[in-house]
Amino acid sequence: LPSPGIKTEDSLSHSPGQNSFLSYASNFSSSPSGQALYSYPTHGNSIPPGIFQGANGISSSAAFSPSQQDFSAYPSFTQGQYSPYYSSHYNTPYLTASNVSPSSISTATSYLQQEHPSVITNHSPESLAGEYHPPASPPTPEKEQDSAQQRRGSDGKLRGRKRASDPTPPLDSEIERVFLWDLDETLIIFHSLLTGTFATRFSKDSAKAVSLGLWMEEMIFNLADTRLFFNDLEECDQVHIDDVASDDNGQDLSTYNFAADGFQSPSSGATLCLGTGVHGGVDWMRKLAFRYRRVKEVYNTYKNNIGGKCVLGSPKREEWHQLRRDMEVMTDMWLTNALKALTLINSRPNCVNVLVTTTQLIPALSKVLLYGLGAAFPIENIYSATKTGKDSCFERVVQRFGRRAVYVVVGDGAEEESAAKKKNMPFWRVSCRADLDALSHALELEYL
Repeated sequence: LPSPGIKTEDSLSHSPGQNSFLSYASNFSSSPSGQALYSYPTHGNSIPPGIFQGANGISSSAAFSPSQQDFSAYPSFTQGQYSPYYSSHYNTPYLTASNVSPSSISTATSYLQQEHPSVITNHSPESLAGEYHPPASPPTPEKEQDSAQQRRGSDGKLRGRKRASDPTPPLDSEIERVFLWDLDETLIIFHSLLTGTFATRFSKDSAKAVSLGLWMEEMIFNLADTRLFFNDLEECDQVHIDDVASDDNGQDLSTYNFAADGFQSPSSGATLCLGTGVHGGVDWMRKLAFRYRRVKEVYNTYKNNIGGKCVLGSPKREEWHQLRRDMEVMTDMWLTNALKALTLINSRPNCVNVLVTTTQLIPALSKVLLYGLGAAFPIENIYSATKTGKDSCFERVVQRFGRRAVYVVVGDGAEEESAAKKKNMPFWRVSCRADLDALSHALELEYL
């Protein structure tokens, strides 16, 4: 089977000392000389309305105008504070291999290692039976004390963090900000472990990194095959879990025998799944829909507890615990920092995380479960761009949540950046763990 979520080396070759942040801003000034990378000023007075203010940050459904791209209206903090992340053009979004100096990489590596202590590896597997959760962020005193009027945007809706009393999540039409995430090498480290790229860039043990990558690859496909019907669905990949739901008649599947329903018979083999669509009879399409419905049930049941005994079984469960610990040590707690940013977004009442990945849908779901990201991404918010490309997936997400919402793309590759540029969406590049730290910081201060 092919490795899921394969990325090109181009997406891994740029320097960790990136130089752009929301790169659609065409007139942002360069940073003052000597500016430190993360010298954030104290969050001061309320920021006046702009593209990153208020509930929606835009006043109409029209596309971003040049005035909305002008950040000169912010008086309470200097524009140079995030200057390493801004660029005025898209001409050179990534540094070439010739520009990546060993000194810059070693500096970034040193920063990563001194930020967090190493993961304690002598815990018993039972101590990590649940998912990894980022450390709780202390509340910002001045934010907690702000009046409701101060926290309201131009349209009067609250921007504050979600309250525990919120009875139900907001409808798609009520979402004001959508964060579109890439998966591999942005939220998780996987492919670069297999190729040795991660070990080379961050001065890690190459043999150990490749070994961990192969170990995770085996677990991803084992879960996909045994619990998520990947053997049946590999040639019938879908962009979204509900794409064939219209063929489902709602039949009770509690006693349904998937192994003996004839789905893989010679008359209904992989040749039925061709091109961009799925071709087959009504009965076969119903069986296909049954499988995707069961995948959805499994995901929703175990998204918060994939380490349960009934899912992985022994000794796979113990192997998974050890693998998660080893990978956090190898990647300097990359996943923990990614989860912190995801949790901050989920804590807001009208913001949502959406995953758009080039991995096929079933292996992508397996990755999300094994890396402990299920709580951050409802299965309805996961899209596979394998067949259609990210540009098409982004348009589909925009149609779902509406054009009045603000969309922020977070990724490491050229494909998602190009798609973001076409749709005039802000783009936050992740090339090292420090970029995730900076993203969490910006979210905590509500700059995003």
